[in-house]
Amino acid sequence: MAGLYSGWNRAWVGAIGVLVMIVPAAAQQHDPFFWLGEINKASAVMVVESGIVPKELGARIADAVRRVTAAGDRPGALRSGNYLVIEDALIKNGGPDMTRLHSGRSRQDIGATIQRLAIRDDLLEALDRLNGVRGALLALAQKYPNAIIPAYTWGVQAQPITLGHYLTAYLSAFTRDAERVREAYARINLSPLGAAALGTSSFPVDRPRLAQLLGFDGVVENSLDANQISPIDTGAEAAGIASTSALTIGTFIADITQQYAETKPWFLLTEGELTGTSSIMPQKRNPSGLVFLRAQASTVIGHAQTFLLVAHNVAAGMSDYKPFINATQGDQPNNVVRELVDLLDGFRALIGTLAFDEARALAEVNADYSTTTELADTLQREADVPFRVGHHFASELVNFGRARDLKPSDIPYAEAQRIYLEAAATFKLPNPNLPLSEAAFRRALTPENMVNASQGLGGPQPAEVARMISGQATRLQSDRNWLDDQRRKLKDASTALDAAFAALHSQ
Repeated sequence: MAGLYSGWNRAWVGAIGVLVMIVPAAAQQHDPFFWLGEINKASAVMVVESGIVPKELGARIADAVRRVTAAGDRPGALRSGNYLVIEDALIKNGGPDMTRLHSGRSRQDIGATIQRLAIRDDLLEALDRLNGVRGALLALAQKYPNAIIPAYTWGVQAQPITLGHYLTAYLSAFTRDAERVREAYARINLSPLGAAALGTSSFPVDRPRLAQLLGFDGVVENSLDANQISPIDTGAEAAGIASTSALTIGTFIADITQQYAETKPWFLLTEGELTGTSSIMPQKRNPSGLVFLRAQASTVIGHAQTFLLVAHNVAAGMSDYKPFINATQGDQPNNVVRELVDLLDGFRALIGTLAFDEARALAEVNADYSTTTELADTLQREADVPFRVGHHFASELVNFGRARDLKPSDIPYAEAQRIYLEAAATFKLPNPNLPLSEAAFRRALTPENMVNASQGLGGPQPAEVARMISGQATRLQSDRNWLDDQRRKLKDASTALDAAFAALHSQ
């Protein structure tokens, strides 16, 4: 008994371990102390290049910055993200002249810059994970492009499509998320540094040079906007991206969860660490992973809304929405994007455990009447029967079959003729006879025919599914290339900053 219970417990805990990593959020690649060090390095280079500080003093400032950074890198050392704490350490290392590093700066623009540096990295991590999810879905779509499955509206079987068609729909949604990341990155990867508190300063601060040294693509032009306005919409945009992805994941999870209400599901989790049994009901195989991941998605959405509520109806310049002043509230956008990274990791793991039963999916379609739309279409297309007449006939056919527990393929052709005769009389058609042979009638009700007969752009027919899968693969590779380019640019900028900072020591 202990062994059985241990197995159940391992499955339960395993699902938590794989999927529930949201508290705390994913560790930041770099903490505020690191970014403050990078900002100080860039500022040291700029104040010397701009003539704000003489070269000899610039070398001493650079040495103090290096010492303070090295001290913070020691195990167990205090790593404050508060500039005044760091400035105190700089003074202890080199005297009050070290504060000239802060010429034309404020904690306001430093904080706004740290926010963008952090979100910038987090967005790239999120895109990396989005690409991983897209790759996993794409592989599944490529494996079963034309496998017929039921699709649902209002929770009721609606029409047959294919697994490739279904998965490319979700791929399209995640591709839009990737587009949002790229678009947001272009707005977020701009530097507020040098805006000072809100009105710049009388020092000749070279803001474009600071932006270049820190790997930004440009500057947030208006100095008031840079620190006091843009943190609101920047945070909201980042949180919104996380929410959108979480909503899509939640919808997919709901689709799979519905399968577990069926006696014979056709799409479910492979039994393992993402599933668990009941402590009392031996027949159960609970989809623990789905439940925990759904909760994780809900948490992402909730935390995103927290920032919107905090930033709503607050005058510009207040601390509520600023992570560098109010870390508990203002840092929500950064936290939410990191939570999204965790969520996407869990979702990709879940996709890898999905088991698809092609025969069972087809049997589910054949057991119901979701092909009757094509019967009405066939009557109009091949026999010039108005669609509403065909719809009425098909609906009555469904009523007849369901009342007698018949599948579409089991309905006698003679009964179909009789039902059509009644429909024709209702609409006063000149020809009351069913204008389809028995073979044509049977063919119109098969899911294979309905899928293959589709002609619309983006439909489930094999040619369109193949085209969409190919298009998704191309877009995924494009996004992977873009991500590689951005990471390379940031790495090159970091290398250039280190070189420019190191050169201060030799002056």
